[in-house]
Amino acid sequence: MQIKRYTIATLMFVVLVGWFVFAYVTKESISVDFFGTMLPSLPIAFLVIVPLITFYIATVAHMLFHSLISILNLQKYKKDHQTLVDAIVDAYLGKMNRSHKFKTERYKLLGTIVDNATILPLGELEVNIDNKKVSEVIGIINSIKNGEVVDLKKYSLLISNKFVIQNERNRYKKGEISAEHIISSSNKYDNTLAQEVYVDFVKDAPFYAIEKYKNFLTKDALFEILSRVNADKNTLDVSNEALMSLFSELELNSDDYIKASQKLSRGMIPEQRIKLFEQLSVENENTMEAYLFTLFDLEMLDPAKEILGNSQNKEYVYFKAYSSLRDCGKHFDINLFM
Repeated sequence: MQIKRYTIATLMFVVLVGWFVFAYVTKESISVDFFGTMLPSLPIAFLVIVPLITFYIATVAHMLFHSLISILNLQKYKKDHQTLVDAIVDAYLGKMNRSHKFKTERYKLLGTIVDNATILPLGELEVNIDNKKVSEVIGIINSIKNGEVVDLKKYSLLISNKFVIQNERNRYKKGEISAEHIISSSNKYDNTLAQEVYVDFVKDAPFYAIEKYKNFLTKDALFEILSRVNADKNTLDVSNEALMSLFSELELNSDDYIKASQKLSRGMIPEQRIKLFEQLSVENENTMEAYLFTLFDLEMLDPAKEILGNSQNKEYVYFKAYSSLRDCGKHFDINLFM
């Protein structure tokens, strides 16, 4: 009930009751003793309407109090709605350690779920959502996925955030930043992105620069470096000691060393290649198969057979099979056995 209407109705009722008492019941006046003080004589009709007026004042105060409570609760719901929108935006952006505070129980349940969930868009998101914040962030996500560069500064995302990484990757692909800029400013870029662009960097960088940033070395980058050794284009003249230093930066298995030998077979001098894997086999048993592969690949059969002859029965089975075929006059490419 609106207070204005209630006031008009109450006023009409009070006037009607006072008029009825004064006109049809009594026109007399009486004096009231109010806590020992005699008040002036007042018409009985007036004294009848005083409780009605008092009741009106009490009910209006009651309604105003509950209206104020309702307004305060409504403000809590509005604030929680905005907080939930922020939580959804943060969830879409993949922010870590999200903990939004909610004042109402209904929003607290939903907000807790959103704060502890990852929201992944299914395909291309529509941007015509009736909320500016959500619509804006969806548009940004779509732009990043489409290879565009956007401004993410206002969202205060970590450099390890997937959208920050992809956004910087887009900048790199568009030529706005170079590979060397990324790896030389590693505190500004995620390590995965630095390792990714380092693979491109080593394709034509001088060896001193490769060594300078070798903390970003990956297997892919290593194989790119090895393919440049004594190559016709972007050639690298590297010593065995320098190559062994690069190998020591990574945890390589037997297959990795074999692949390394395959890469070096394109340009490295055979004597240097044999010496390299011989040295590696002394320091690391995981490189013995790569050493055998190198010997067979370079037709150094006698040293290879000597190693196989001193091995256990179940060791180097493929190489023993290859050696037996060679003894039978069968000439297969050693790469077919790898």
